[in-house]
Amino acid sequence: MDDSQTWTAAPAAAQRARSLLAAAWSCAVTAESGREEYVGAHTVSEDGRVLLHVPEGSALRAAAIFAPRGEPSAVLEFADVAPVPVRNRIRVRLRLAGRLVPEARHLAFHPTRIVLRQPSGAVVIGVEEFTTAAPDPLALAEAGLLTHLADAHPEAVARLTRLVGPDSLHGAVLVRPLAVDRHGLTLRIERARTHGDVRLPFHAPADDFAALTERMHVLLLQAGAASCPRALQRQRADGDR
Repeated sequence: MDDSQTWTAAPAAAQRARSLLAAAWSCAVTAESGREEYVGAHTVSEDGRVLLHVPEGSALRAAAIFAPRGEPSAVLEFADVAPVPVRNRIRVRLRLAGRLVPEARHLAFHPTRIVLRQPSGAVVIGVEEFTTAAPDPLALAEAGLLTHLADAHPEAVARLTRLVGPDSLHGAVLVRPLAVDRHGLTLRIERARTHGDVRLPFHAPADDFAALTERMHVLLLQAGAASCPRALQRQRADGDR
């Protein structure tokens, strides 16, 4: 691998949480009125408040009005689902506890406790850190980028496995792109009964599509200079057909 590739940073938990909120299409809300699932009914303000657009006479709005002052009146849950079909598609889960405040056309949710559940374990995010964090600049485009890479360029995915250590590829039967952000690309390596993830960091952060294209080009150049792992020669051959 090129020695110049020294950028190893990954998204902080707060940024990952804000990215999930920006890209999520659905959420589950648990309040005194019960649990409800909402699709396409929320937006997120710059300061991290979740704005729920629910009917005027909904039980959720009534629960928000009568919730004890200063106490959490609801819990919001979001799931980050990988856009490319892989084993165990939920990448992380986000759980927000806080207060729902009725406003003119929506309910404004003010989080008081934020927990991000990652494969490595749960992380509690401070409210101020969450409020000041910004979504990853590629968050809204990630799904399209990954599906295009997986469907239109399987040979490129196979080539990138040359940058993965042999121990990580032992027993591999399939490799798919799992995630991408300004810091790097994550590959899901599936074996017969297990799976694991490997991160390929960019040499510098990518804050837009043009920068991402250049970072991916560099990775592919580095992969082209590396030896091809035998474990995935068949996958690459299948992708070239």
